[in-house]
Amino acid sequence: MQTVIISIVIFSLLIFVHEFGHYIVARLTGVRVLEFSIGFGKELLGWEKGGTRYSLKLFPLGGFCRLLEDDPEEGRQAGSFQEKPLSSRFAVIVAGSLMNFVLAIVLFSLVYYLFLGVPQTQSAQIGEILPTGRAAGAGLQVGDTILAINGHQTENWNAVIEQINANPEKEISLRVQRQGREFSVAVVPQAEAGRGLIGIAPVYKKFLLLQSVALGMTNTWFFGKLIFVSLAQMVTGAIPPDVAGPVGIVAVVGEVARTGLSNLFSLAAIISVNLGIINLLPIPALDGSRVVFLAWEAIRGRPVDPQKEGFIHFIGFTVLILLIIIISFQDISRLLF
Repeated sequence: MQTVIISIVIFSLLIFVHEFGHYIVARLTGVRVLEFSIGFGKELLGWEKGGTRYSLKLFPLGGFCRLLEDDPEEGRQAGSFQEKPLSSRFAVIVAGSLMNFVLAIVLFSLVYYLFLGVPQTQSAQIGEILPTGRAAGAGLQVGDTILAINGHQTENWNAVIEQINANPEKEISLRVQRQGREFSVAVVPQAEAGRGLIGIAPVYKKFLLLQSVALGMTNTWFFGKLIFVSLAQMVTGAIPPDVAGPVGIVAVVGEVARTGLSNLFSLAAIISVNLGIINLLPIPALDGSRVVFLAWEAIRGRPVDPQKEGFIHFIGFTVLILLIIIISFQDISRLLF
């Protein structure tokens, strides 16, 4: 039950942020929002304000921001999506995914700010030593500062790592400072993936806002590239397709939740990046397909017939639902068997 509740909270947050992106940019550009809803099915809670219906519905795995669209028989309507400039419509469409990227930055930043801390790479001081690492066996301690390695001065943590990584399974001499006195330590870095490692980490400090945000942006960019490259490789057949539906994601959320809040925040951030990228793909019924139609309108100078566009989105939505059902069946099979 706890896994289900946590999953609902995460899904609801991701969906709310995505749809709020559409909503806020629509309001800023003068597009009338008819309904802002989280969930599908029976309405549990709802109210109207400023001409917009706000609602929370029974099934939280979804949501929508319904904009005023023109009726071909009635012509242009004030505040409709179609009567706005191309740039405004483009902004409304991509705002959902952009907000998912912003949410990922926020979540990753909170992980560094509240839980992990920011690595102090400007210093060569050891902040952590793995009990099973070779540094521990050589007698190094937390708080030691590495002054030089093999005669090369190490003024910061990057210099320390560079020297250690360059010498897998080769003895190196560390000049160390501990409580005002200096001495030398010999250690042989363990080879792993072609690099030398001795099992040390830098000092980490919490509650550093700007540095945490910078790392949050770096992580969001890293996982964005990783997801995009993985999708491209699956499409080209370079790697086998490996996707998870709602059931699979819930199972992963349950496993990660048991390892702590920081990992749960990180997982939610990764899912948010994934959602943002997937929604920008040129697949009918997703935001990316609407971007394609807007681009085609910019090229040809007039919009696509709304009925034709609507039919394409309907076909795409039907196919997506079928894919979700198939993937969910596979997820259940993997869990049971």
